[in-house]
Amino acid sequence: MTATILSNAEAAPGHYLMALAVSRRFRDARPGQFVMLRPAGRGMPFLGRPLGIYSLADYGDGAKIEILYRAAGKGTKVISTLCEGECMEILGPLGNTFELSPGMDTAVLVAGGIGIAPLVFLAEELSCRSAGTRVVAYIGARDAATLLGVDRVKVCSAEVRISTDDGSAGHRGPVTELFGRDAGSFDPARTGVFVCGPAPMLKRMSEIAAAHSLSCQVLMEERMACGMGACLGCAIEVRTPAGVEYRQVCSDGPVFDLRQIVWR
Repeated sequence: MTATILSNAEAAPGHYLMALAVSRRFRDARPGQFVMLRPAGRGMPFLGRPLGIYSLADYGDGAKIEILYRAAGKGTKVISTLCEGECMEILGPLGNTFELSPGMDTAVLVAGGIGIAPLVFLAEELSCRSAGTRVVAYIGARDAATLLGVDRVKVCSAEVRISTDDGSAGHRGPVTELFGRDAGSFDPARTGVFVCGPAPMLKRMSEIAAAHSLSCQVLMEERMACGMGACLGCAIEVRTPAGVEYRQVCSDGPVFDLRQIVWR
């Protein structure tokens, strides 16, 4: 399946926002799901890159999705050079989605760096489907220049709390420090926490969530080759009633209960 690039521009140093015209089937995509992308007709990158869906809208007879990504490796750097009108090979939407409990009246989003991408899609879904849900967003980044998605989240959430490592915007320090300061104020029976970011942040989030008995769903990001569970390249360890087992982020996730993840 192919998609046409509608725009592809740098949104912050080293970070890009790509809009794609895709088929009608993407109208059923849900927050948490991802796509595998590679430039059509090119040899590089040879394998698709797994990228989360940032936003979704109807577009003509099909749909438009946005992908917010960081050009960190050879593949994403090639993708960042593509222009309007060029085509991408696209596989998706793939993976499971965030689960929204009927009893949840507060949704807390905690994002680190480019982890904001799938949580913006979730914030938009919450604002559309759950008028009574209070959305509180914690957004962390290295510095003010790399803070992304804040304006999008503010449309959906009355409460947005910012942190940067260097203190150039909001709280100075990691976003987990900012969230940890407030964690005790949320009612565990009525609050869902949704998190995405780098591994050290997720590990710390698991400790905070456990200390305050908060239910927490995490979107895991791992390298993968196929996106369909065949290559076994994205295996992670999870705790199950039978003991520690392996799960594939692409086909069993990417969304998991944070309490299940084994951190080494």
